Amino acid sequence: MTANQQPEPTGDSTRPRRLRVRDGRVQDTDDPGARITLPSRPPRPPLRQVSARLLLAFLVLVSTTLIVWLDRTGYNDNSDGAVDFLDAAYYATVTLSTTGYGDITPVSDLARLINILVITPLRVVFLIILVGTTLEVLTERTRQQWRVSRWKDTVRDHVVVIGYGTKGRHAVAALLGQGFSKESIVVVDPQPKVVEQAALDGLVAVRGDGTRSDTLIRAELPRAARIVVSPQRDDTAVLITLTARQLNRRATVVAAVREDENAPLLRQSGADVVVPSSSSAGRLLGMSMLSPNTGAVMEDLLTFGTGLDVLERPVAREEAGRNPRECDDLVVAVVRGRKLLNYNDPEAAVLKLTDRVITIQQAVPRG
Repeated sequence: MTANQQPEPTGDSTRPRRLRVRDGRVQDTDDPGARITLPSRPPRPPLRQVSARLLLAFLVLVSTTLIVWLDRTGYNDNSDGAVDFLDAAYYATVTLSTTGYGDITPVSDLARLINILVITPLRVVFLIILVGTTLEVLTERTRQQWRVSRWKDTVRDHVVVIGYGTKGRHAVAALLGQGFSKESIVVVDPQPKVVEQAALDGLVAVRGDGTRSDTLIRAELPRAARIVVSPQRDDTAVLITLTARQLNRRATVVAAVREDENAPLLRQSGADVVVPSSSSAGRLLGMSMLSPNTGAVMEDLLTFGTGLDVLERPVAREEAGRNPRECDDLVVAVVRGRKLLNYNDPEAAVLKLTDRVITIQQAVPRG
């Protein structure tokens, strides 16, 4: 790892982290836990919701005060017999809050009728506004807990994308373009706004530090089939890969790395595939400089869903026993077991039904 790299700030980076080993796993004793956010519609800001309810309650109180004051001759104040505007506001307050001290009472038939037909319904509305806020919070919390519990019971063989920055978002877009459903992708990121955006994008999101096992367990990483490691720094990628591989030995781990010299360290940490972003971009730049058309084709191949796409698929029954060149698609490589063979490799001259082929196909327009 390069000497000038510092640990990536995740969560509270102002205090040192204390690690311990328990049951063969590295754990962080300062881990405050993670939070799961399921896909939802954009919620209204809590302050706006509370402000709207308070404004409505105030309007009910003002309306009741005006009704009592306009009919003040129909009320009796035990202290002085007359009802002024302050007395009307006082009566409205104690009436709507169901306190009812009894020092101001309606005495005329009209005042009592107004209390029955108008003020009593306003009292009910006032109580609904105040109690409704608490009930809404409790209901939403219960519903969220039920949805999280249900999601945990059903999620299997999903994809966990750790880091929803530029690389993570493009990785998710490529997965969606290749047929993965949004329900099968879980995003892990320490930034609240990023997690909120992932939820708005229709993804399950977990807010927390991806280097901590508790965070990855909340993302159900031990049951995932694929893991994408795409943080901003190489040292963070190594820690995430180590933790992820401890929790899940069978999943395919694909990690992004900035510097080529850190790629071997990521492979030693458990990554199956390491993608060096800086050198890949540099090679594309050099290729585009020498041949702009070649660079454009490579960019097209890397952008899923436009122009040409690179896909891996199983060998069709009618293709078994044939040469890769005889397939309808342009076959560029053959996957046989754990070996990757070029299309012109003598060993791949005859396709087997158990093989998989990597082809270049015309992109299918989305949706």
